[in-house]
Amino acid sequence: MNQIADTATPSPDTLLRIIAAQTEIAKLGLDLGSVMAYVAEQVPQLTGASAAAVEFAEGDDMVYRAASGTAAGMLGLRLRRSGSLSGLCVQQGELLHCIDSETDPRVDRDACRRVGLRSMLVMPLTHADTTVGVLKVMSPEVDGFSPADAGTLRLTADLIAAAMFHAARNEANELYLRATHDALTGLPNRALFYDRLRQSMHTTLRANGRLGILNIDMDGLKPINDGFGHRAGDAALREIAARMQGAVRRSDTVARVGGDEFAVILPNIGNRDDAHAQSTRLARQVGEPFEFEGRPLRLGVSVGIALLPDDGTDMTALIEHADRAMYEVKRTRSQRTAHA
Repeated sequence: MNQIADTATPSPDTLLRIIAAQTEIAKLGLDLGSVMAYVAEQVPQLTGASAAAVEFAEGDDMVYRAASGTAAGMLGLRLRRSGSLSGLCVQQGELLHCIDSETDPRVDRDACRRVGLRSMLVMPLTHADTTVGVLKVMSPEVDGFSPADAGTLRLTADLIAAAMFHAARNEANELYLRATHDALTGLPNRALFYDRLRQSMHTTLRANGRLGILNIDMDGLKPINDGFGHRAGDAALREIAARMQGAVRRSDTVARVGGDEFAVILPNIGNRDDAHAQSTRLARQVGEPFEFEGRPLRLGVSVGIALLPDDGTDMTALIEHADRAMYEVKRTRSQRTAHA
């Protein structure tokens, strides 16, 4: 439970790497979700942590909006603020240090055991004079962090805070939107997709219902970028996003989960035939003619399908099933083209 100071100066090499990270963050512009994901990936390399996470305080929950390392599978996870070190950090607005999860009464010992966690540093993220979340690093070792690590965490948390300021200024709702939505298309980002998927799966299993997942890969983005420039590629991504939203039900979630990767949650789907019908409708609508500055661009997608509970009840397994199905669609199409 001992407190640790965050005023220690990181090593010169670490400072140079933080400066390099700041340069990369500047390239991400106002895409706060990408900034948080990037910082979560970089912090373990800077501190020696096994995992890092950015958690936002949303109502009574702390929500994993970015995660890396051994915590990567927790993206989108919701935990109660009460009884958690992250919730306490939000409440107190100061750095908290857990030396050993086995002896620290502020943490959930069983939860720490499940993920192999023994020590943590939890840094508050402040926006408009309010603590809105935390940047957390974790280690499987007892007392795994030094004062220099705390100083590094403070500097990297400052990078996120600066991104928050530029992305949202003083509007809390705008901050949430920037953190959970893709800046280019306006669609939910990967973190919000995982959050909604976890909740939808829970609701579906309780109701003994069925849920569909579509894993979607945009076909031909690289030729568009190479032949017409990135402005054309961005326009194509925005158009595909809009067309997919127009092809699904109001209850469905369309998300951009990667550069040319999208995903759709289909709650209350009847059966596999219904999911295939939705997939076909979406692909057909995306494939309609599209022009950019008077030049025709060919748009298309490959879609893989997974159903809960038919293809499993574990989120990771379902996503992997949809991913394999999508690549099988690509492979089959490639073979048909080769024999045409």
